[in-house]
Amino acid sequence: MAEANKENEQRNAGTEAWSKNWVVPILLLMLREWSSYGYELMEKMGSFGLSMMNPGTFYRTLRQMEKDGMVRSNWDTSEAGPAKRIYSITEAGEAYLKYWAESLNQYQKMMDTFFRLYGGRRSPEDEPENKKEEQ
Repeated sequence: MAEANKENEQRNAGTEAWSKNWVVPILLLMLREWSSYGYELMEKMGSFGLSMMNPGTFYRTLRQMEKDGMVRSNWDTSEAGPAKRIYSITEAGEAYLKYWAESLNQYQKMMDTFFRLYGGRRSPEDEPENKKEEQ
């Protein structure tokens, strides 16, 4: 029983670390579609399968992204109540997101090849020329 709990803790820690790596590109992807408030962004992270982050950590991430030049923020005072900080993506954020998308595309190709070989399926590119001509 203790060993199973330890395995679950390790799996959860691995998932949490994996999720943290996705926070920045997912935030940039969302901000590419619409400017938004931090709270709204944090809520929408769940639609990507990421669990709710600690709000302090989430807002520190947004502030670091702003320091890094990937996002900018402005105070929105148009609504009644307290002012809210609204975030939007910058050109540097767009460039970072493009880099991530290109990297993921290469990774996807590698994964496709892995699972094709793992499943024992060969693609037409893998077959020798003489077999193609026989068919």
